[in-house]
Amino acid sequence: MADMSPLLRRTPRKNPAERTVTLIGKPDCHLCEDAEAVVAKVCGELGTSWEKKDITQDEELYRKYWEQIPVVLVDGAQHDFWRVNPDRLRKALGG
Repeated sequence: MADMSPLLRRTPRKNPAERTVTLIGKPDCHLCEDAEAVVAKVCGELGTSWEKKDITQDEELYRKYWEQIPVVLVDGAQHDFWRVNPDRLRKALGG
């Protein structure tokens, strides 16, 4: 299996409790508040840990994401921005 293409190789799915969701946003942002509600609900249902980061407190995050907030990362990889679909997030987390 080592010589098989990575696209065809199956990797074991992570348990939702082993995943981490990061919500990147800023204060007084109605889309960020909506996204936080979705992230909190889905992560709470699945037992997934999540954190919130404020782009106004982090220059690198600001440069990278200021046009896209809110941004949702799953295990450090960008998953969504602007609107968070709960079913899509649940599926990405393995729930």
